[in-house]
Amino acid sequence: MLSLLAFVVVLGIGAMVFVAALAMIKFTLSLVLMPLKLLLLPILAVVVLVKFAVIAAVGVAVVGIVIALAVPVIVVGLVLAVLAAPFALIGAVA
Repeated sequence: MLSLLAFVVVLGIGAMVFVAALAMIKFTLSLVLMPLKLLLLPILAVVVLVKFAVIAAVGVAVVGIVIALAVPVIVVGLVLAVLAAPFALIGAVA
């Protein structure tokens, strides 16, 4: 029974050493890759800015096309409403 307990203790200590080693490796890689991250951040910022500019330009173009198509439809609807108003009044009276 004592040997089983000793084995579990050794496995626990081994697991703690392994986790500590992984943490140290992660921290070391983080420190090593920090200059690369700092070099790539401005490029990423420019890419995001260009992305937002393209999305805004496409949105403005779509709104412009929708307005350009809606104005004639509204004008035709108003003309038809003006032409149909007397008939609607006559239909309402009769």
